[in-house]
Amino acid sequence: MKPLHSLCGAGLGLRREHLQAMAREVPSTVQFLEVAPENWIKAPKQRRQLLEQILEQTPLVCHGLSLSLGGPTPLDMNLLKEIKTFLQEHRVVRYTEHLSYCSDQGHLYDLMPIPFTKAAAHYVADRIKQTQDFLGEPIAVENVSYYCAPGQQMPEIEFINTILELADCELLLDINNIFVNSINHGYDADTFLRQLPSKRISYGHIAGHFVEQPDLIIDSHGAPVRDDVWQLLHKAYKHHGVFPTLLERDFNIPPLEELVEELTTIHRIQQAEMNQQKEYACG
Repeated sequence: MKPLHSLCGAGLGLRREHLQAMAREVPSTVQFLEVAPENWIKAPKQRRQLLEQILEQTPLVCHGLSLSLGGPTPLDMNLLKEIKTFLQEHRVVRYTEHLSYCSDQGHLYDLMPIPFTKAAAHYVADRIKQTQDFLGEPIAVENVSYYCAPGQQMPEIEFINTILELADCELLLDINNIFVNSINHGYDADTFLRQLPSKRISYGHIAGHFVEQPDLIIDSHGAPVRDDVWQLLHKAYKHHGVFPTLLERDFNIPPLEELVEELTTIHRIQQAEMNQQKEYACG
């Protein structure tokens, strides 16, 4: 497999509302962008041209929505072919997917939790290896938020680490998902973070959430990042070193200037930790 290209600093999920502004000039605080390839594979020509203008200024990573790595039906090889073509055409430097499933003889339009079992870990790892072999490069899988754990036989952290080792793949480390799960399922977020393998972290995600009740948080991606999650990001850098980190915002999209301000917070936390560590290697 070919080596992954370098990413550094802070990134932003590219949304349709900001395409025109980004095509004119990508803000200097945005050091890479992320899209879901499924939203772009059949996009109109004019929109693809805007994307190309943007990519002349900054690297692109892709975060898949519908490969359904944990799904019960065979991988969609037609989709994988389209994704591979998109990655090559747009010089994408990372491809990632959710550690979940979203299909069973049809699309479920939601990210469903995979049972935390040894059998499921081996099954998913095999599908990740199949994906990597087809694409000819490593992929990263994201730890997801979940609200129930059907058929659980092992802790979430053991399940994730087992898959990473079996598949020999990378980790897209979602900080907000760890915080959300720690509240909803009653575990210590810092302890969970410490047990993840630093060497496998490709880059990170951070996002806002909605507090439904004190013991029920919804991973909404529809609000600014909360202080507790910023603090957890700082702890992640302390445990694993400073890694590239991307801000997600999928709903209630604010003006680009507001998202850039949140990116400034990522840069500030990264710089504070780098000043303590006195070294920083790009991912």
